[in-house]
Amino acid sequence: MDAPLTGEEVAQQVYFVNHFLALRNARFGDRKRPVVLVDSGGKAGVRVVTLVRYLNNDYGPESPIAFRDLVEFTSGKLKGTGILVTAYKDETRPLAFSVWLPALRKIRRHSQPDQGDHWGGSLFTYGDIYLRRPGDEIHERLESAPFPDCLEPMRFLEPPKNRYLKDLPGARCDLKGKSLLRIRSTTRFTDWWYDYRIQWVDPVTFADYRSVYYKNGKPIKVIDKDWRSMGLKDPRAQYWRFWSGRQLVDGRQGMAFVSQEQVFWNERVKPGFWSEATLRRIRR
Repeated sequence: MDAPLTGEEVAQQVYFVNHFLALRNARFGDRKRPVVLVDSGGKAGVRVVTLVRYLNNDYGPESPIAFRDLVEFTSGKLKGTGILVTAYKDETRPLAFSVWLPALRKIRRHSQPDQGDHWGGSLFTYGDIYLRRPGDEIHERLESAPFPDCLEPMRFLEPPKNRYLKDLPGARCDLKGKSLLRIRSTTRFTDWWYDYRIQWVDPVTFADYRSVYYKNGKPIKVIDKDWRSMGLKDPRAQYWRFWSGRQLVDGRQGMAFVSQEQVFWNERVKPGFWSEATLRRIRR
């Protein structure tokens, strides 16, 4: 019988799933049916922006690039903005960010942001989406346990009026009672916004369905991810239907979701698509 995976080994597999490394490329949404990013924070009430995301992992062994991730915002205050992120195989090398600013018709290149900064004004941080690597935390495997409840999407006190929120994803309850791996991941950063998080991970696919963040022994934030199989040979080939987050201190909520029919993978796309030239072609 094989020895059980260590917490570090589980974390490496979770990273593999989250960055879609079983695929050559992936696309989430298009301009007609984009990814919807929602946030309940701020005085203006619920904020909604839409985007299309393109991810490419198809770089040969001689290339220094690990992956590129291109996002085009298609509505809201960020409409026409594009972000190109380049990650390198050398993990000591920071990620490179190029941002297309439609009002200036220029690209601004900037250094890697702080992992705790919020991405696109959402509840989710740059660490949640791009920057957090397994080496940024110390991982301890805990005892497996039944998943306690449903994966819950964002809830609204009143029916949403925005047209992009007419077809909200429902809760996912088939995981309730299923035995999942658990790891405790303690940040290596000092004076950080969280001390550790408990991740609930599928033992076969290594999809991380839930992360609960703790500070001073108390839970402060929860992120649920509704992972679904792509039906490929590698069970780690997963896509998400929604991410849903909530801050337990102030009640702020956030969600990203996309129609299952608008997730595509291993398309025939020229590698040159993931470039600043593509950013410059974004229409406002």
